[in-house]
Amino acid sequence: MPTAVVTGGAGFIGSHLVERFLREGWTVHIIDNLVTGKRDNLASGATFHELDIRDAKSAELIASLKPDVLAHLAAQMDVRRSVEDPVYDASVNILGTLNLLESVRKHSPKTRVVFASTGGALYGDNTTPPNSEETKKDPESPYAISKLSVEYYMAYYGRVHGLDTVATRFGNVYGPRQDPHGEAGVVAIFCGRILQGRPLTIFGDGLQTRDYVYVGDVAEAIWFAATKTLPAIGLLDARGFNVGTGIGTSVNDLAKILIEEAGSSVPIDYAPKRPGEAQDSFVDVSKIERALGWRPRVTLREGLANSFRWAAEKNAAESVA
Repeated sequence: MPTAVVTGGAGFIGSHLVERFLREGWTVHIIDNLVTGKRDNLASGATFHELDIRDAKSAELIASLKPDVLAHLAAQMDVRRSVEDPVYDASVNILGTLNLLESVRKHSPKTRVVFASTGGALYGDNTTPPNSEETKKDPESPYAISKLSVEYYMAYYGRVHGLDTVATRFGNVYGPRQDPHGEAGVVAIFCGRILQGRPLTIFGDGLQTRDYVYVGDVAEAIWFAATKTLPAIGLLDARGFNVGTGIGTSVNDLAKILIEEAGSSVPIDYAPKRPGEAQDSFVDVSKIERALGWRPRVTLREGLANSFRWAAEKNAAESVA
């Protein structure tokens, strides 16, 4: 029975990925320090290790398990915190990853390492979307810089040490289990406001676009990256894949569709545009479809309906408790 280690497996995306591996009959181990992950997200069929990826015990676990796949999703993922404390951001996202990669290099060189990168922040704001994997990288936050740095390290480990590494670059992931407080996803925030009967706040004119991709589709993309035959190890972008829809959806349209699916009538308020916010960001996903046969399947309307339904059920359960 093949084995997967999922770092961040108690988190929003990681928990869905754990369930995907379990459905395929894999043995799954989760590494998560529960800083943003939640015990409620832990799948009963997986083995949980409450560890920080910077901890030597995490490296020792990789060395002992020698997994077939290491799906690395654990990260400091708050862009604002990365700006306030870039040293902490780098310690988690760069040094934590190197701790794991060095263990793979020394003790489990046949492990495929799948890294959760970013398809929005990686390319920066001075591009004309949709951005392909080869689009010039010009990150504008320490968070994005740390993600790009890890991709360079992975390309190095692939070329020099022969490790089997791949990066999946996500658009704006949304869906059930997204925390409106921890991960600050706009869909989760809007769902919470609708349930409270509060207006939805849009910063700027709402015409800015993002690539909203459903969490179930993202988990499937990581599964494909973990198990399918990949292109030869080469330069940085050879093993990098955008994961999104290829569609730029405005925040105005997002809010209106969500309000419709929720059967709500909450108003939309507008606030001044936040400094540094990109106007348009969405990715070209043709490469992952050609190479791995993946494409998004859940429509935005369907995904938003699922998201609100989950948020409403969670809210009802918490009210009873």
